[in-house]
Amino acid sequence: MRGLKVLYLAAVAATFSLLVLPIASAQQGQGPGQQARMYNPATEKTVKGSVEEIKTVTGRHGWNGTHLTLKAEDKTFDVHLGPASFLKEKGFSFEKGDQIEVTGATAEIGGSETLIARQVKKGDKTLVLRDAQGIPKWSGGWRR
Repeated sequence: MRGLKVLYLAAVAATFSLLVLPIASAQQGQGPGQQARMYNPATEKTVKGSVEEIKTVTGRHGWNGTHLTLKAEDKTFDVHLGPASFLKEKGFSFEKGDQIEVTGATAEIGGSETLIARQVKKGDKTLVLRDAQGIPKWSGGWRR
């Protein structure tokens, strides 16, 4: 009798794992790999504007990502750049008021339109973050 109870509990736990865990993991936050898969070259646009805010956002794996709020002529964009360490390695930084040009793909993240940057021009410097398909330069060419 006890063996049947243990077997029944094991079957319930296995069923729970197969049905519920994939759904829960699909609803986790956006990390660098998800953004690479969300990059759609068909939605790419170039936007010029002024940096309103610089944010460092900690991802679920502990990496720190850099996001900007970019004020264009008629719209404000949340711009996702990439890992703060990658920007630092490339000698790129941003300050409020910087005039920049961002080329990237639009995507809906967290219910709002976001620009996932492929490259950023600031003055005479250009920071390339992703290739034309959206694969991050910091990933060594691999999608995560």
